[in-house]
Amino acid sequence: MHRTIFTTPVVNTLLRGFSVAYLRLTGWKVEGALPAQAAKSVFIAAPHTSNWDLPYTLMVAFALRLNPYWMGKHSLFNAPFGPVMRWLGGIAVNREQSSNLVAASAQAITEADGPLQLIVPPEATRARTRCWKTGFYYIALGAQVPIVMAYMDYATKRSGLGPLFQPTGDVEVDMAAIKAFYAPFKGKNAAQFETEQIE
Repeated sequence: MHRTIFTTPVVNTLLRGFSVAYLRLTGWKVEGALPAQAAKSVFIAAPHTSNWDLPYTLMVAFALRLNPYWMGKHSLFNAPFGPVMRWLGGIAVNREQSSNLVAASAQAITEADGPLQLIVPPEATRARTRCWKTGFYYIALGAQVPIVMAYMDYATKRSGLGPLFQPTGDVEVDMAAIKAFYAPFKGKNAAQFETEQIE
């Protein structure tokens, strides 16, 4: 995959040092580590209720030495912002050529020549929603990679990597188990996080 902010040597070292120091000074505890078998994986990013989730997610990713990517519509990568978006971990997807974002994402993971952790927020919005999108599930199923249940709990200032989950294809049963794991966690705007329904 292309070089990102996470794989640029000097920048990575500096930002990792800053991230570890900032999280420690502000009372956040980073937990877990990425198992070798999850070098290629799909990350659930939950709860996702605030713009603050992005900087904290980036700092936790640096602290855990991750190599995260995200999918974006190809227009975001037009000049002059394209190089910056790619450096931040963006992967352009042309929805006109590939109407199925799930298939395109799974293909990108499969064809990657190195570690790739694709971050997907299941709520697909910071606003209050009772329904979780299942795109992350089908991306992992299509790419035959595990789901990493990453979390950020503002109530206890804990963030990190939970257990791996290998999708079985029974989406209703699997999603119930996944959402049960996330039920105790509180987002920054806790009232906006629901774990009761899927769509």
